[in-house]
Amino acid sequence: MIEYKYNEGEILRQLQDYIDGTYSQHYSVNKYQATEFIIDGGHGEGFCIGNIMKYAQRYGKKDGYNRKDLMKIIHYAIIAMYNHDLKHGEKNGNIY
Repeated sequence: MIEYKYNEGEILRQLQDYIDGTYSQHYSVNKYQATEFIIDGGHGEGFCIGNIMKYAQRYGKKDGYNRKDLMKIIHYAIIAMYNHDLKHGEKNGNIY
């Protein structure tokens, strides 16, 4: 078992809980998220990068140092990786 220095294991668990929660919120109507339509329309990369920038810039400003903004940054980065893999044919996300 790895002894994480930066609490990565717990933070990943919390991120999983956060992402799971988005599937039961208003983001998912009729089991489809608006992000799916945006990716299908070929705008996934810009959409994700734009949202990463948006939440990074508002962290510490709107609602103070809101941890949820950091979760949103990471979630959009994950969606950006998914979009990258779709565009570039990388099925397993091999980065090595």
